[in-house]
Parts: sequence; C-alpha cells; structure tokens
Amino acid sequence: MDETEICRTNRDAEQEQAAELTVEQRVEKVQLGDIQAFTWIIRHFQRPIYLYCYFLLGNREEAEDAAQEIFIRALERVGQYSAKVSFSAWLYTIARNHCLDRIKQRNKGFRLLSIYRSHQQQAECAEGSRYTEVVHELLAKLSMEERQILLLRALEEHSFEEIGTIMDLNPGAVRKKYERLRKKLGRRQNSGGMIAHEPR
Repeated sequence: MDETEICRTNRDAEQEQAAELTVEQRVEKVQLGDIQAFTWIIRHFQRPIYLYCYFLLGNREEAEDAAQEIFIRALERVGQYSAKVSFSAWLYTIARNHCLDRIKQRNKGFRLLSIYRSHQQQAECAEGSRYTEVVHELLAKLSMEERQILLLRALEEHSFEEIGTIMDLNPGAVRKKYERLRKKLGRRQNSGGMIAHEPR
C-alpha cells in the first residue's frame, strides 16, 4: 500500500468516526475549543430551528434572522451547557426565548395568519405552500402556549420532559395540555384540517 492509499484510508476512517459522533459528543468538542465541530451542529439543527421560528414568527426573513441569532447565542453560551438535559432541548429553550422576545419587541400581538397572508402576496415556491397554509391557519386559532406545545411535540417530536424544560413547565402539565390540544384539533378532522399526530 503506497503513501497515497494510506492517507486515503486514514481520511476515510476519520470521516467514518466523525459520522458516528453523537450530538452531545460534538458539543463536548466545541466546549473543548473545537469551534469547527459547531458547523456540524448548525447543519444538523438549521432546518428544524428555522421552521420552529417561522411558525412562531410567521415571517420567512424574520425566521432566517432569528435562526442565525439563535445559533450565535448558542455558540456564545455553549460553555454553560450541561448534559443534564439534551442539547436539543437546551437549543430550543434559546430559540423559544429569542422568538418570544422578538414578538414582544414588534408589539403586534400574535397575528400569525394576517402576517402570513400578507407575506403570501410575495412570490414563493408552490411546493409545500398548501401544507404551510394549513399549518398557519391552524396555528392562528391557538394560543401561543398551545402553538409551542404543538410545534415541539407533533412537529419536532420532543418528549414531554424536554418540552417541560424548554417551556419551564411541569412535564405532567405539558402532557395534559397536549392531550386537550389533540382533542381540540380532532374536531378539525372531518373538515380536512391538520391533526396533531403522536410521534413514534
């Protein structure tokens, strides 16, 4: 085996090993000073964090800005993270607080549907637009607390314990609120509305 093949084999082995690292292990690497490891964390959480922000804030550009700011804050505070909770729950706590701060700052209440409809006047990709519209119509009828529980449980598939951590609520209370929410949403089934599903 020549030197080139040895280097390639070593590189392949390193890539396989890197692929097997868990989120928590990558966070540990960041905490030890390997900032490059945070790039993978951003790629891993970028889409779900953006969607979470988008369905809370109701605006694509604002959601993109919020997501970037959330990752910056997470990197700045990563030294404070402890594995007592999952990194995902810790990150979503930052996202939740950041989005709520933005909503308070703009002082426009929680009018997601009206914001969404005005935004729909702009050109956008048709793919998935009907699904997005259904989600927004659904969220517009819910309280902010209900929206967060629905997004975190039905769409992001967090456990009740993680949602309790993110929202600073008792997990048992979260479970009860979610069950009530499922019943409330169940009434929309016959009209073809979106129903919160139980994550697997």
